[in-house]
This record gives sequence, structure tokens and C-alpha cells, in this order.
Amino acid sequence: MASIRRTLSPYPDRTYHNGGTPFSVKSPSHKLLTGRCSSPVPTFVVGVRRFLDGVFLQWHSRKGHQTWKRPFYRCLLFFFLGFLLGLTLFGSVEDIRRQDFSFEIKPPTVNVQEDVDILTVARPDNFVVDKVELGVERRLNVNEKFDFVPRKVLIVVTPTYNQALQAYYLNRLGQVLRLVPTPLVWIVVEMETLSVETTEILMKTGVVYRHLVCAKNSTDVKNRGVHQRNAALEHIEHHKLDGIVYFADDDNIYSLELFESLRKISHFGSWPVAMLAQSKNKAILEGPVCNGSQVIGWHTNEKSKRLRRFHVDMSGFAFNSTILWDPNRWQRPTSNPIRQLDTVKEGFQETTFLEQLVEDEVQMEATPPGCSRIMNWHLHLEARELVYPKGWLLQKNLDIVLPIK
Repeated sequence: MASIRRTLSPYPDRTYHNGGTPFSVKSPSHKLLTGRCSSPVPTFVVGVRRFLDGVFLQWHSRKGHQTWKRPFYRCLLFFFLGFLLGLTLFGSVEDIRRQDFSFEIKPPTVNVQEDVDILTVARPDNFVVDKVELGVERRLNVNEKFDFVPRKVLIVVTPTYNQALQAYYLNRLGQVLRLVPTPLVWIVVEMETLSVETTEILMKTGVVYRHLVCAKNSTDVKNRGVHQRNAALEHIEHHKLDGIVYFADDDNIYSLELFESLRKISHFGSWPVAMLAQSKNKAILEGPVCNGSQVIGWHTNEKSKRLRRFHVDMSGFAFNSTILWDPNRWQRPTSNPIRQLDTVKEGFQETTFLEQLVEDEVQMEATPPGCSRIMNWHLHLEARELVYPKGWLLQKNLDIVLPIK
């Protein structure tokens, strides 16, 4: 017997009145757009209706999950509204393009109103200083190029030995060099061995130094300084140090103006030195006589030294170190090493040494121009017979007992 099985829908049979269809929803927007007119709706209106429904109505899938279209349309609408709002506030796109957006940092304009002729803008020492005239406005440009001129290296050579005032001399000179602007190298030379006491003083000064030893044995006290300076000259020549060499004995007194003037020397410079003759109780001026920046003569008071070619003190001149190791640059006729001579009489070491550096006064530079200032003094306060305590420490302390009255 054949059976007929009819497939039934899982949903109950529903009767829709008024000619309705299953799952038809009449939204307020639908009524608003269509109205009571039964005429067909244009395609553009239907698209706008669907877009608004997707943005503002809760569309759900059959599984109950929210679709991705609603948040996407909402973000797109807000972006479009923000773009229109931005154009309304700031003008059109062409107006924005015509605006000049500059990222250059422009400092404020400097107005000079004080009763001065020139206003100097402070900058580091190594830069060219700008000057602004009175009543003229000048705008500083950050892209302006500055002419950077580095300072010359000062190579200060100091021979030292064990004497009663050695610690005092080294400490005094070290404190002066500490105030000199860098770069500066202090070459201190001792005889036979490096003492621990001298090393401690050099380390505490805060000055860049090189501690050398002159290994040449010398029994003659007069030639000790000659050998020590020659050891420093050999060190400069071997390492090709580039700077201005100056022999600064530890028992002299120096002004800071002297070291500032040394950096202006290009070849060879000289200046007068004031000396105090302790035995004769009088002051002596020794050095060049200058006419502007040219050396034309010499100051001298001692008859025994009038036979010298150049009347200078050991601390009264300075020279470019390249003369020692680059003879071709200065057109030297010979390449023999430049050294002080220990075979000449005392007081003639200076002139014989200068004869190896320059030919005459034409090659000399007056430092400073005019030689009108005394910048260092030689007092001749020597105590050769007395030495500093061994180890620079007092070995014995005196205990004094005073009776109570």
C-alpha cells in the first residue's frame, strides 16, 4: 500500500492579512519615502534609503550577529562630514595650498635702543663676532656659516731640579697654566730620574702634561737646563708636535696676557723681559725694541753681553714647533737638528739658539705689537746650595714643652 508523505514546513502556517508577505517589515523610513503614492520609487532614493538604514538601524543576520556593514558605513559618514567641516573652517583646498608653511626657526628681531654705537652679540671665543649697528634691525639666521678658527697648541717646556723652592715654583706655575685656555701641553723635564713628588704636583694641577727625564749625566750645574731643554726639543721633534714652543722656567713670573699673545705668533716672536739683578740691586730690561710689529733693535744693560747677536732672555721668545721637524716649510738651508749648545759661555745660549731659528730681525714678530708691555719677570731668586727635604717630608718634629705658670 503506497503511502504518500508530504513535506511540511517547520514553521506553522500563518495567514497574513491585508495581502502581506512573509517577513515583510514596513519601517518608518519606508513609509516616509514611499508615502501613500503607489508609483515606483526611483533607484537613487532606494540607494539612499538603504544607506541610511544600514547606518542607523540595527541590521542582524539570521544567526543573530551584527553585520560589518553598519559600522563601516557609520565611519565613512563621519569621515565625510569631518572633511566637509574642515574645508568650511579653513577655506578651500587652493587656499590651503597657497599658505606658506615654514619650519625655519626664526629668533626675534634685535632692536638696539641703548646709547651705544655698536652692540656685540656674545658667542664662543672661536666664532666670528657679529656686530649690529645702532638703529639697524638684523635677523639672525640659523643657517649662517661661522668661520671656526681653532686655537693653536701651546707647548710649554719647563726644566726643574731639586732645590729649596722647587715645590713652590711648580705649584705657582701650574696654577697659572691652569687658567690658560686649552689646548696646552706642559712638558716638565727632570734630571736622571722622575721624582714621585713632582709627579704628584703635576697630577693635581689639572693641566695636560708630559713628564720627561734627561738621562744625560751632567756634573756642571750651569749646563743642566741646556740638556733638559734639548731633551724636550728632541721629544717635540720625534712626535712632531704642532704648536708654539715656549721655554717657561719655573722660577719666573708670568701673566695670562703673555700666553694669549703666544697664539698670535706664526713663525718667531719676541718681547722684553724685566729682570731683577739680586747682586747689583737693580732692574734690567732685556729684549727687543719694536716699531709696530717689526723688531728694530735691542735693550741691553750689561756690557759683558753686548757682543751677543740677539739680546734676549730664555723666557723672552717663542717659536713655531714645525721649524724643528719640517725644514722645507720654512726653507731652512740645513736639516741639522736645532739644539741649545753647551759649549758656549753662560748667557750666550740664547743668542746661539736663536741664530738657528732666524737669520735676522726681519723674520721676527713683535709680541705684542710695539713691545710696550712687560708680560713676564725674571727675579733670579735662586738657592742652589739648599735642597728640599728628602721625599719632601719633614723627618723630625720638635716637641716643645712649655711650663704652666
